[in-house]
Amino acid sequence: MKLSLQRRYASASVASAIAVVVTMQWFAAGGFAATAPKMTIDDRPLNREGKAASYAPIIKKVAPSVVNIYSTKLIRQRPAFSDPFWRRFFGEDPDQPSRRPRTFRAQNLGSGVIVSEDGYVLTNNHVVEGADKVEVGLADGKTTYTAKIVGTDPQTDVAVLRIEARRLPAITLADSDKLEVGDIAIAIGNPFDVGQAVTLGIISALGRGGFGVTGYEDFIQTDAAINPGNSGGALVDAEGRLIGINTFILSGGSGASAGVGFAIPINLARSMMDRLIRDGKVTRGFLGIGLQRDDITPDLAKEFMLPDQSGALVTDVSPNGPAADAGLKQGDVIIEFNRKKVTDNRHLRLVVSQTSPKTKATLKVVRDGKEKTVAVTLGEMPEEIAGPTGAPVEKVEPKTDTLDGVEVADLDSRMRRQFNVPASVRGALVTNVEDGSEAFDAGLRPGDVILEMDRKPVTSADDAIAVSRKAKGDRMLLRVWTRGMTHFVTVDNSKRK
Repeated sequence: MKLSLQRRYASASVASAIAVVVTMQWFAAGGFAATAPKMTIDDRPLNREGKAASYAPIIKKVAPSVVNIYSTKLIRQRPAFSDPFWRRFFGEDPDQPSRRPRTFRAQNLGSGVIVSEDGYVLTNNHVVEGADKVEVGLADGKTTYTAKIVGTDPQTDVAVLRIEARRLPAITLADSDKLEVGDIAIAIGNPFDVGQAVTLGIISALGRGGFGVTGYEDFIQTDAAINPGNSGGALVDAEGRLIGINTFILSGGSGASAGVGFAIPINLARSMMDRLIRDGKVTRGFLGIGLQRDDITPDLAKEFMLPDQSGALVTDVSPNGPAADAGLKQGDVIIEFNRKKVTDNRHLRLVVSQTSPKTKATLKVVRDGKEKTVAVTLGEMPEEIAGPTGAPVEKVEPKTDTLDGVEVADLDSRMRRQFNVPASVRGALVTNVEDGSEAFDAGLRPGDVILEMDRKPVTSADDAIAVSRKAKGDRMLLRVWTRGMTHFVTVDNSKRK
C-alpha cells in the first residue's frame, strides 16, 4: 500500500454528549503573574552503554508528568429541522418561525506535559486552538484543573498552558541537540482516549521538515507508536528526560500509527515557551532575504563555486533590510550563522527565527568562491500577509522563443494581471515550456518570470533572447520569480542546437 502524507494530527475528537466527571479548580482571571517557570534541566549526553531489562522504573517516574488536555469550543447554529412537527421536540411554537440558535459543544482531546512544579504545561497549538475552555486532567484520573492559555505559536505548533497548582510532578528536560539516531524513544499520551499509554521505539531521524505542517519544521522522527490523542504528549529518552512534544503522524490513509511519527524537539519548544511567557507572543529574528526554495543541487554548487551542497543560497535582498545594510548580495551562500554550520535554507530560517530581534549575528558567506564574514543586526520578522489570489488565465500569444523548448513574452499590464505578477517584478514571462525539454526538467513552468540569465539582468523577452544566443558553456544559470519567491535554476545547455 502506498504511504500517503496527510495533515493528520495526533489528536482525537470526543463526542460532546459524553460527560467527563472531573474535579475542577477554578482561578480568577489574570491571577497568574508572568513569571518564568522553574524547570529541571539535565543537559548531559545520554548514557548509551548497557541495556535495560525493563523501563518500568522510568515510566513510574515520568508518567505523572503527562496529562490529558480537554478543549471545548461552543458552536452556535440554527436547528436543522424547520418542519413544525419537529420544532415541537425543541420546545418551540410550531406556528412561529424557528429563529433561536442552538449551542453545541465540540470537544477535542489531546495530551500535555507538566514542565514546572508551579503549573506550566506544554502542548500543541492544534490541541487548544480556538478553544473557549481548556481543562487539564492529571494522570491520577481524579484531578482536573481549568487551564489558562498563556500563549500559542501556530508557526511551530507550540502552546503553553498554566494551571493553579503547586508541587506538581514536573518532568526533567533534556538537551535535544545531543540526540542521536538510534537512541531509545518512549512516547506517552492518551491515544484514542483509552487512557494513558506508553509506546517504545527509537529515534528514526533528526531534523525532518518540508511537510508544510508548520511554518518552522525541525522534527524528531520516531517509530514509537503515536496515534490520535497523543498530540502534545511526551517523547522521552531512556532516562525519562523530555526530548520532544509529540505532534503528528504519517499514515497509509488509516490515520493510525504506521511507525512514522514526529515530535517537536524540546529545545525548540522550550525556546517558544520562554518567549510566550515573557512577551505573550513570539517575535522572530529577520534578515530580509529571499532563499532558494530547494536544496542546492550539484550544478548550483558548481556555478557558485561551493565546496559542497550545504548552505543557504540568497536569491533576493530586501532594500533597506538588515541583510542589505550588512552588504549581503544575491548569489551569496550563507554557510554559517553565529559560528554554527548552516545545512540548508530551512535550517537557516529556523535558527534565525529562534534568535531575538536586535541580536547582533555573524554570518559566513561564500561569494564568487571566496569565504567572507559579515556582521548583521537582526530585525523583527513582520507579520505575514497573504498575497492576492490569481486571476483566471487567458490565452497568451508568445512573442518568440528562447532557450530550447521555452516561450517567453513581455510583461505588460495585461500579462501581469493574468499571471498575478507584481509591478516590482521585471523580466521575461515564461508562457510555455515544452514537456521533456531541459528547461522543463530544471523546473521552469508557465507563469515564471526570468529575472537573470548567466547573472545578466533580463528586463524583456528580447533581453532573454539576446542573452540566450550569446550563452556559452554546458549550463545556463537562471534567476527566476515563481509565485512570490525567487530562486536559481540551472538548465543543461550542452545539447542545445
